[in-house]
Amino acid sequence: MKEQSDTTVCSPTEAILESISDGVFTVDHEWRITSFNRAAEKITGIPRQEAIGRFCSEVFRSSMCETECALRETLASQQPVIGRTGYIIDVNGTRIPVSVSTAVLRDADGTIIGGAETFRDLSEIEILRKQLEAKYHVGDLVSRSPSMQRIFEILPAIAESSSTVLIVGETGTGKERIARTIHELSPRKEGPFVAVNCGALPDTLLESEFFGYKAGAFTGATRDKPGRFAMANGGTLFLDEIAEISPALQVRLLRVLQERTFEPLGATRSEKTTARIIVATNKDLGEETRKGSFREDLYYRVNVIRIEIPPLRNRKEDIPLLVDQFIRRFNSLQGKRIHSVTPEVLSLLLSRDWPGNVRELENVIEHAFILCRGDIITIDALPDEFRGRSACTQPLQDIRTTRGILEAQAIRQALEAANFNRIEAARRLRIHKSTLYRKMKQLGIDPAARSHTGRADPGPSRKA
Repeated sequence: MKEQSDTTVCSPTEAILESISDGVFTVDHEWRITSFNRAAEKITGIPRQEAIGRFCSEVFRSSMCETECALRETLASQQPVIGRTGYIIDVNGTRIPVSVSTAVLRDADGTIIGGAETFRDLSEIEILRKQLEAKYHVGDLVSRSPSMQRIFEILPAIAESSSTVLIVGETGTGKERIARTIHELSPRKEGPFVAVNCGALPDTLLESEFFGYKAGAFTGATRDKPGRFAMANGGTLFLDEIAEISPALQVRLLRVLQERTFEPLGATRSEKTTARIIVATNKDLGEETRKGSFREDLYYRVNVIRIEIPPLRNRKEDIPLLVDQFIRRFNSLQGKRIHSVTPEVLSLLLSRDWPGNVRELENVIEHAFILCRGDIITIDALPDEFRGRSACTQPLQDIRTTRGILEAQAIRQALEAANFNRIEAARRLRIHKSTLYRKMKQLGIDPAARSHTGRADPGPSRKA
């Protein structure tokens, strides 16, 4: 009698499934696993013999099993799901990010006998994504523009000090977010962050907001009320729109900054403040000082460390990053699964000048979230001023502007990846070095960029 071989002969299809790096499994109508390939074993850490016959939800413990099961959707609609992201829990309890695709499983006669799902381990991609994000993120701030990157570089040093900071920028550029980031990076992060909008209150109320009052200080003051300087002790006090306060109140504020003491209304003795002071304005305080509406001595007192935030129209390469950030935030707040905007929407966002800056962009994305019915934001979900416009109907100047923004973004990324060596950056971009140099001049990218070694990198030769 011929001895039976231990080697199992696989069909060509089974051999392919065993050789690919994506996990593949199939289920029957009762949601029990009927096949489980080698990659599925490797990703989950569960042996095939333990997985087969069990409910798929028991094996994968996925974030999608309860409410957003891709296989359930496919079997109900007979339409595939492609590239849905989520996570599974492996045998060690580790959360693994995955991309899932599903299809209906039929027999030779075309009868549906279950479903098939492939899942790809995104752990390495997720690590790379976080590394890339870390490069462009500081706290809640996100930017890849050189002007903002310079600010990001100095924020940790600013946060370590206790000096007064002046933040200058147009309305909506994110001055309070800068202030909050400084606070969160500082040794005071466990203390309070207290914000006051100096332009929102009249002087009589603003003074009591700043310094508080004692019981009996005025009619109706039945008990002591601490001011913002007292509330911010051990933390940070952010005074927004500092240019709006009156000259009389400026005098009192100057004394607090100089002496680190203040007197509540109706008090007979001074109190100390340990708050770190950060002020912000959308006006030119130097010009306000020359006009006499802002005290010169107070200007020099608050202008110890100055941060100027560029408007969004001057850093449009940040728009894709900001859009992604807002999408993630509103997904979390509203429980949606929107993952991107269409290329046409992005083109329109890039072509706009954004007079309201980052705040206006955030409002547009929030508006789109309310109206969006799918998982991608289209033009129909944008505010009225965007509707009826498309990338192909934009003026020629807008098309060129948009293309220039994207080219500048690609060039800056290539330069950074090449350690600011322009020859290497040109190679990465697959263009001639002289073409790169010409485009850098056209797009206003500093041609005298230096590498991290401190030496000027080689530019195009004269003969090129």
